[in-house]
Amino acid sequence: MLDVWLITDSAEVRQTFQSVGTPHTAFSSSDGSVASLMHYSTDAFQLVFLDLSSGGWREIIGKLRQRMQIVGFSAPSLGIAVEAMRLGASDVIDKTLTGPLILDVIANSTERAAELEGIFRDLVGRSSVMLEIFNLIKRAAASESNVLITGESGTGKEPAARAIHRWSPRKDRSFMTLNCSAIPDTLLESELFGFEKGAFTGANYTKKGILELADGGTVFLDEIGDVSTLFQTKVLRVIQEGEIMRIGGNKYKEVDVRIIAATNKDLKLSCKKGVFREDLYYRLNVINIHMPPLRQRMDDIPLLAAHFIGKYAPKRKDTIIRNITDEAMQVLMNYTYPGNVRELENIIEHAISFASYSEILPSDLPGSLLQTTVKKKVATPKMKEALSAYEKELIWSALQEARGNISRAAAILGIYRQQLQRKIKQLKIAT
Repeated sequence: MLDVWLITDSAEVRQTFQSVGTPHTAFSSSDGSVASLMHYSTDAFQLVFLDLSSGGWREIIGKLRQRMQIVGFSAPSLGIAVEAMRLGASDVIDKTLTGPLILDVIANSTERAAELEGIFRDLVGRSSVMLEIFNLIKRAAASESNVLITGESGTGKEPAARAIHRWSPRKDRSFMTLNCSAIPDTLLESELFGFEKGAFTGANYTKKGILELADGGTVFLDEIGDVSTLFQTKVLRVIQEGEIMRIGGNKYKEVDVRIIAATNKDLKLSCKKGVFREDLYYRLNVINIHMPPLRQRMDDIPLLAAHFIGKYAPKRKDTIIRNITDEAMQVLMNYTYPGNVRELENIIEHAISFASYSEILPSDLPGSLLQTTVKKKVATPKMKEALSAYEKELIWSALQEARGNISRAAAILGIYRQQLQRKIKQLKIAT
């Protein structure tokens, strides 16, 4: 059962919860300040019952919506219910709480939590930046619009695309992937559109393409920035017209697919250079999700390491590996991960292969990682360089949080908009 947090100043409601005997329940009074409520470790709860008749409930939802499910309760009021749901509450129920209703809500929330765990099973993280990504994925999934996922290699663009599909109304239909950089340009068209028997030498049968196979579902075009302009034109036509023709065919077929594309390239720059069609860019980039590099969410490394240990430890039949020592974890925390999450996964798999005990030791980690870590410790950058790098990191994070809005980013940083604009220009930060 989920760990439940009840926030109310109603003795009657509290008594009802106590009579139900729900385990793992914490109680807070809503008549205190919002700041005083936040002394709880929010990672300790998965569900909160929030009294919407209390002051500050809107701020509480804003603080907690990305970390747990929120069920609001109040006297019947359509306006409050709509506002609470819009702000991020999972549900709103009548304030006349009964034992069976409380247990029913907890049961439904438990089922929803299990579903969420399945949806996001390949995306691990509790850092603020990842919680924002989860929120964006849920919002994107509710839409039928195309999505462009950007980010460095190894940041988890495909898992994000799969999570969008799993959360969407198309979840029961096909999710088809096409790695545009792994297939020669000459074969991409036949993979995407299919072909008729006899269309070319070697076409001894009729083949359905990915777009046709995914009808009603989702197509994920990975590394879309690597395709030729001719192929871009054909993808654009599919998006605009919603129809395809197999190679060698003589009639069009309507298809209903949602396109999710991903790239590690700067497509805006590619458009300026004339190597990527601007009209296709805008068709794909209706919703943008930027996957952060691992170096910007280092707090997630222990969680990711535990996840990968659980994934690869069962492959060892001679030794049961359960954990990683603090010394080895420190080595992981001191590394910069140019290969991002994919590189961390490779490191953990390597360590499990060489581990002789139930815990991963520093000596089990790749030698190159240990050497890089040592170099990192002894290297002492100049004060000016270090401050510039730190400033750049702070500004970049604020811009991400504000989704590119300079005024909001300046407010987050606590400086004037003009100051931030000067800093962006001075540090050459792409916006």
